[in-house]
Amino acid sequence: MAASESDPPGRLISHFRSRDSKQQSSGWTELWETDQSDLWDRGKPSPALVDFIESDPEVLSNMGSKKRPKALVPGCGKGYDVVALALHGFDSYGLEISDKGAAVARQYAESELAEPSEYNFHDVKTLSTGHVGDVAIIAGDFFQKGWEPLGQTGFDIIYDYTFLCALHPSLRQAWARRMHELLAPNGVLICLEFPLYKTLTLPGPPWGLKGVYWNLLAMGGDGIIDEPSEEEMNNDGLFERVVYFKPRVSYENGKGTDMFSVWSALP
Repeated sequence: MAASESDPPGRLISHFRSRDSKQQSSGWTELWETDQSDLWDRGKPSPALVDFIESDPEVLSNMGSKKRPKALVPGCGKGYDVVALALHGFDSYGLEISDKGAAVARQYAESELAEPSEYNFHDVKTLSTGHVGDVAIIAGDFFQKGWEPLGQTGFDIIYDYTFLCALHPSLRQAWARRMHELLAPNGVLICLEFPLYKTLTLPGPPWGLKGVYWNLLAMGGDGIIDEPSEEEMNNDGLFERVVYFKPRVSYENGKGTDMFSVWSALP
C-alpha cells in the first residue's frame, strides 16, 4: 500500500525535514557517522541491474571493443553495485559523499572481490568467468568537479538506483546536467526507477519519482511535478530513452512498481 498524507514520517524524512538543498550532503554524512546506513542498505546488488548486464543488451554492444569499459555508481552506499559491475568486467567507480561511507565500501569491495557471493550474478555459471575489472571508491561530491579519475574522459555506464530519489527536488535539474557531463560519447545512463508507488507530493527522502525521469531527461524539465503526465513525444532534454521495461527481478521494497530505463546522451 502506498504511503498517505496521514502516515507518520519515517526516520529519513524526519532527519531531513528541516534541511534545505544546501544541507543535504551534511545530512547524509551525519547518518553515516552515526551508523544509520540501515535506513537505505539493501544488503546486495540490484537484481535488476545484474539481470540486465548478463542479458548482453544491444545498447552495451558498442563497449565490446573496449578492454575495460568504465562504470560509475554515484551514491554507491556500501558498494554492492560497484562490485557487481566489476565482477562483470567493468572498471567500476563508486562515489560517496561521506569519508566513512567510502571506507565501508572499500572494505566491502576488498572482501567481496576476494570471494564473490552468488548474489552478484543472476546466472551463477558466470561466477568464474575471470573477466573482473578494477574497483575504486571515491569520497566526493557528485555536483562538484575534481573527484573524477585523472585521464578519465567519461563513463560508459552510470547507474542510478536510489541516488535521485535521495536528492532534494531542487537538485534534480543539476543532477541531469551533471549526468550528461559525466557520460562518455556513446555511454548510457541506466536507471532503476524507484519509488514509483509513492505519491509525488509526499515528503522524502525517498522522494516519489513517477514521471520524473521522463520530465527531467527527455523533456528537459526541472523534475518538480505534482502528478505524472502522459509522456510527450517532444524531446527538449539532454537524453533519449532507448530502453524501457519492467524488470523480471527487483528489490521487494519497490512493491512491484520499479521500471528499468536506459538513456543515451544527446549532443
